[in-house]
Amino acid sequence: MNAMPVDRSDPRPLHAQVADVLRAQIRDHTIAPGETLPSEAALRERFGVSRSVVRQALSTLEDEGTVRRARGRAPVAAVRTEHHRLVQRVTGLFDQFSAEGLSLTTAVVALTAVETGIPAAEEHLGTRSLLRLERVRSVDGDPLSYVRTWLPADRFAGLEASMLADASLHRLMESRFGVVPTSGRRQIRAVPAAPEIAHELGVPEGMPLLLLEGGTFDRSGAPLEWFESWHRSDRVVFDIEADGATDQVNMAPGPALSRRSETNHRENTKAPELERAVALAEELRAELDRLRA
Repeated sequence: MNAMPVDRSDPRPLHAQVADVLRAQIRDHTIAPGETLPSEAALRERFGVSRSVVRQALSTLEDEGTVRRARGRAPVAAVRTEHHRLVQRVTGLFDQFSAEGLSLTTAVVALTAVETGIPAAEEHLGTRSLLRLERVRSVDGDPLSYVRTWLPADRFAGLEASMLADASLHRLMESRFGVVPTSGRRQIRAVPAAPEIAHELGVPEGMPLLLLEGGTFDRSGAPLEWFESWHRSDRVVFDIEADGATDQVNMAPGPALSRRSETNHRENTKAPELERAVALAEELRAELDRLRA
């Protein structure tokens, strides 16, 4: 490996700089899963640091699970498990993972009543009186996603953080509040990890994350939630089903289409289900015609 001395003007500790470089190389497979890391002597020469700095960097990587080291053996890059999520389903991460036999734990970071939210949440929910729910979802103690959910305060009065520890919000909506999430819009973007989210997920600041966001409606078409869910891109894979038999692909609509569709949901809450379905089908057909033009 080429020499890469640490930056001694950098305020970060030397061992943290060494760990960051090795972590990035393991993540992008420059050091492949299962591959043995360079020896301590090689790392000392490469980074121009002492043995204690190298050992502290390796200890950090071992503690976080990035490397594995058996007694008397050199450390190797850990083989990470990928978790798959089918993004076009309304069911949340908890229910999808439970169906696969995985134990997903949930830590509630905060549940706060607020009088203002992000514009998308206010527009979707039609109110500024909101509950902001923040959670970290993990498997085997390894954080996978950070979820921020906005809820209409009047509809979910009485919701407490203790109800959501290691629990599904959607199941709680049904069992305690008598509403069933049935439909919604989703979109996916790649974003850098903000400092507070990077801290909760145990990843470097600026690391690419997969952001899944959107709104959910109940059976009558009334809005239930707006959520933003940041997923670790090195641990979570989003799956999308495409049906070639009908020559159709489920696409994430642009912001304008999303706003029109959500407005239609609110305006048509008393209309029959068939009429809403026809209206949405016509709108999607018009949008596809526009895109083809």
